[in-house]
Amino acid sequence: MKTAKDYLDEADAVVPKISVDEAVSKHAAGGTVFVDVRDSGQIAETGTIAGAKRISRGMIEFAADPATPFHEPSLTHDADIVLVCGKGGQAALAGKTLKDMGYQNVANVGGFPDWKAGGGPSEDG
Repeated sequence: MKTAKDYLDEADAVVPKISVDEAVSKHAAGGTVFVDVRDSGQIAETGTIAGAKRISRGMIEFAADPATPFHEPSLTHDADIVLVCGKGGQAALAGKTLKDMGYQNVANVGGFPDWKAGGGPSEDG
């Protein structure tokens, strides 16, 4: 029987964790797709990364699949994608899902509070 820790360990093994500084540099350079995988209520309370796509973890498979009506066009298999959530766990799990779906350039920046504390540009939820 698997535990939540088992799933997180598997996700962390395949989805690289990047620093806030590295992610802020990617944001400034442009060309990276930032995705906040928290639910809309959490985003409304705290805000999110400026320009981030808001795709909850429960919808990531549908947003990532071009064959569904929920597909997010910016999610292409060659896109540079950085995921964020509240603390990093949901982003890691969503990242593993994307990796399983053939996405190659997926990274986890961790939690939005760290992004904000690190001076990353943000917007209201």
